[in-house]
Amino acid sequence: MKKLLFFLVLFGGMISFAQAQRISPNALGLRLGDSDGFGAEISYQRALGDANRLEVDLGWRDSNNWDAFKLTGLYQWVMPLDGNFNWYVGAGGGLGSYDYDNGFDLDPDLDDSGTFIFVAGDIGIEYNFDIPLLLSLDFRPELGFGDFNDDLDFDIALGVRYQF
Repeated sequence: MKKLLFFLVLFGGMISFAQAQRISPNALGLRLGDSDGFGAEISYQRALGDANRLEVDLGWRDSNNWDAFKLTGLYQWVMPLDGNFNWYVGAGGGLGSYDYDNGFDLDPDLDDSGTFIFVAGDIGIEYNFDIPLLLSLDFRPELGFGDFNDDLDFDIALGVRYQF
């Protein structure tokens, strides 16, 4: 009887300390970073379960000499830290397109545009406010394949998203 009571108390204690993972079903906002993340990205997150989600980001850049866009998709695992803090890891990839024009081409047949693909990882921390605001800071290494992005890039960004 003492063993049964001990296991019931132990089981009840484990349940009382367990925290349910709460991630928002949807989050939409901006991911502001640097490197080949193109500075600013429109970011959308969709919960796929209690602790998993899909993140899709569209980054673009327009300058005097080139225009580009990049579409990224990541599958993320979200784990609680303390209170409203979570940390997450993810993996995925994406594709992009660029159009380069320096204004000095002597050969009009020269095509200065192309596409590239890349694989990416993601690790970050986020704070889920009591209002529908989510702030995150993440690190995203990307390994690119193509003429425009053919090396390892590191992207660090701040995310500001509205949850609904």
